[in-house]
Amino acid sequence: MSASTHQLRNIGIAAHIDAGKTTTTERILYYAGVTHRLGEVDDGAATMDWMPQERARGITITSACTSVVWRDHPINIIDTPGHVDFTIEVERSLRVLDGVVAVFCAVGGVEPQSEVVWRQASRYRVPRVAFVNKMDRIGADFARVVAQMGEKLGARALPIQWPLGIEADFRGMVDLVEMRELVWEGDGLGEEFRTTPLGNGASAAVLAAREELIATCAEVDEELLDLHLEGREIAPQRIRAALRKLTLALEVQPVLCGSSLKNRGVQPLLDAIVDFLPAPHEVEAIRGVDPTSGKVVAVHHDDPNLVALVFKVMAQDAFQTLCYARIYAGRIKRGGVVRNAVKGSDERVGRILHMHSNRAQQVEEATAGEIVALVGLKHTTTGETLCDRERVVALEGMRFPEPVINAVVEARNAAEQRALEEALAQYAREDPTFRVATDEETGQTLISGMGELHLDVIIQRLRDERGLEVRRGRPQVAYRESVQAVCEREDAFSRQVGGTRIAARTVVRVAPGAAGSGIRVESAVAEERQIPPAIMKEILDLLRQASMTGPVAGYPLIDVEVTLLDAVPQGESISAVALQTSAARAHSEALRGAEPVLLEPIMEMEVTIPSECTGAVLKELGTRQSEIVGVESRPDADVARVRIPLARVFGYTTDLRDLTRGRGTFAMVLHSYEPVVS
Repeated sequence: MSASTHQLRNIGIAAHIDAGKTTTTERILYYAGVTHRLGEVDDGAATMDWMPQERARGITITSACTSVVWRDHPINIIDTPGHVDFTIEVERSLRVLDGVVAVFCAVGGVEPQSEVVWRQASRYRVPRVAFVNKMDRIGADFARVVAQMGEKLGARALPIQWPLGIEADFRGMVDLVEMRELVWEGDGLGEEFRTTPLGNGASAAVLAAREELIATCAEVDEELLDLHLEGREIAPQRIRAALRKLTLALEVQPVLCGSSLKNRGVQPLLDAIVDFLPAPHEVEAIRGVDPTSGKVVAVHHDDPNLVALVFKVMAQDAFQTLCYARIYAGRIKRGGVVRNAVKGSDERVGRILHMHSNRAQQVEEATAGEIVALVGLKHTTTGETLCDRERVVALEGMRFPEPVINAVVEARNAAEQRALEEALAQYAREDPTFRVATDEETGQTLISGMGELHLDVIIQRLRDERGLEVRRGRPQVAYRESVQAVCEREDAFSRQVGGTRIAARTVVRVAPGAAGSGIRVESAVAEERQIPPAIMKEILDLLRQASMTGPVAGYPLIDVEVTLLDAVPQGESISAVALQTSAARAHSEALRGAEPVLLEPIMEMEVTIPSECTGAVLKELGTRQSEIVGVESRPDADVARVRIPLARVFGYTTDLRDLTRGRGTFAMVLHSYEPVVS
């Protein structure tokens, strides 16, 4: 294995909207020498926000890849969106990354999308370091954010820095590993900072944080604690080695601080990425399945056979598509043929690109640990595995949240309808949370997404990229259905077909499933019934298909368990048709008898309000059937956390602006699905 592979870091920058992810990434690019000027999000000049809409709106919409080198370590970086409407970009990035920098606002602390990102990283067992940004803002409180990480995220947040000054007086930080001060003076570009030993002037807070750091490191290095108790000097390298071991084991999350906008604290963050986040060979072996035998296969970094996961598909232009892939083992060569393990088909790799935002550098081959964009794959989509034809391995796919909002779109005229359908199909291939369907009754085109902003971006892309002006109907909630009771139904089917009697009796049970479990269909039929496996599979497939829509209004079913309790052939021979028909009728009756219910998405919303407007905003929220979970007072504003039906959020942006004279903001994430209250 090459030295560069040992030194490689694949990391993501993730956080709540406006925590400063893209600004932090821009500073990383500048200090690593990739760019020669500081790109600012507010000026629409950020390198990583390359889409026109991103620059116009001042937000990140799509995850962007880039690479830098720091201390001779190549670092692949993915800058992800913070807005909940584009959470798929975070989900699929975390699926393939080895480490994450979680950015928190020193004022806002742990916000709703912060929790979502943290849970995603935990699900994929990704080691993290935390960066508390915006320490220069009024109301900044480093200790409060660290405490919130423990309370809200269940994290073991371990400060390895302590701020020097806060708000307008923030000038740097104390490095708790080396017990020295890092001080930035003036308002320059932050390239130069002064480093001085701390000496005996440490504050009580700094000494307490240092004690906690040493005690934690002693969990994996007992001699380190003995050295500390004896008052002997501890080599910083020894502390870093212990911290690295704890971080890679997901036992702790080192916490740093700074102000990216003021150019303070980013270089130490780069050092922490190198020191504490893993190289590709240090992460656990990823597991896949042999599609032929069904056996589990462990894929190690040094395996010579190719295994790569496509985590993102994006149109480069109207004729060419980029497939972003993380290579877990083996290598890909330009012009080579690879097997799509999910579809069972072969694809030829036309070109291999290293991406820097929307700019590309072509290479001849890519090896294990790299993240690249592949050109020429015709049929591969997000979540599918590429491998060698000689050894086929399919990695676990990716889970995507269901859309919560629908809208009807129409082309201006019949001539543009085909172009509209092709464009929407391409966007749906790129974004698994964006869906396109045709209303069977009206023939209208229905688009579905994660929120109003999500659909707004799609409509704008149609205009900017394809020159299509479309009409869009009012947004509609994407309801769901479920059941509230257990119901069993028996059905007996009998019919004379061409002189032969086919008959069967089945029993089906429908029951509520756990929240988030989706649809589960299984068989509990006794073996003595001797139902052939092929026929049993057909019955279960039919029940699974029948469980896709609910009996109330035809919306998708969620969180339902369907069990085939019994299946008895009763004719002259075993009839698949009789068994399927009987099971379908029993299922339909059981579903209707299980107290079906219409569900609506309930959003957890955080509303930031100027203090003098809090009363008026809370009163107005009460008229929207919202539940006030709590109100937190901060130095610069009040923050209300509420739970509110999505249907009641439409148009809220305008009303909040009116109530707060344009100063109020809100962000929300999906909390749950609850029965519709009439």
